[in-house]
Amino acid sequence: MHLGDLARIALTDEEITRLQGELNVIADSINKVQEVASDDVSPTANPVPLEAYLRPDVAETPLTQEEALAGGPKTEAGMFVAPRILGSEE
Repeated sequence: MHLGDLARIALTDEEITRLQGELNVIADSINKVQEVASDDVSPTANPVPLEAYLRPDVAETPLTQEEALAGGPKTEAGMFVAPRILGSEE
């Protein structure tokens, strides 16, 4: 397979057959899009304007350490305490 040669990877006959099928599906999909594409539709990277999802970047006062730790079930010496999950207790 020419693509395998270009990528400098060795492909078995089984891999070539599978990849040919996958590449044919991709090529068919591209052809369908090209058939539907119209000159009166401008190219776009995203059909939804991203501005709708962005909020203004406003600096806010961060939580104090006490406020942040208040949401945890157990704290010690200014840190969250969690059960050990790796290794053994020493």
